[in-house]
Amino acid sequence: MPGTVRLHRVLVAAPEAVFRAFVEPDAIAQWLPPKGFLCTVETLEAVPGGQHRMAFRAFASGHRHSFGGTYLEVVPGQRLRYTTAFDTPDLSGDMVTTITLTRVSVGAELQVVQEGIPDAIPPEACSLGWQDSLENLARLVEAKTG
Repeated sequence: MPGTVRLHRVLVAAPEAVFRAFVEPDAIAQWLPPKGFLCTVETLEAVPGGQHRMAFRAFASGHRHSFGGTYLEVVPGQRLRYTTAFDTPDLSGDMVTTITLTRVSVGAELQVVQEGIPDAIPPEACSLGWQDSLENLARLVEAKTG
């Protein structure tokens, strides 16, 4: 039965900045891949009905897996909802990811819900991957640069 993960994080950055990190190809390629992976973004059209397509490559082995999907809902600075399907047959099925951003006193509260995780991916492994990614996201959006 497909799994679900739920994650929560408070970031010291405006919701608009966090949202941009989800919809700018260069930004998402930097923060989304978990430890040991690189990301290539092929398509990212963050509008309702728009497509996304990217690939993760394990740095150590070179193993690559690609995936893509469709944006279902895009509310700048507040909410993203999109489907994702892997190109690998043993990881079949559509996942739906919902990103919700809320302005709080210190910046942005981020909620991530990913549903429909293929049976071959243990939800706890997916959760660990997301935790790596959210650490990367925090480093990107919380950086104090000129």
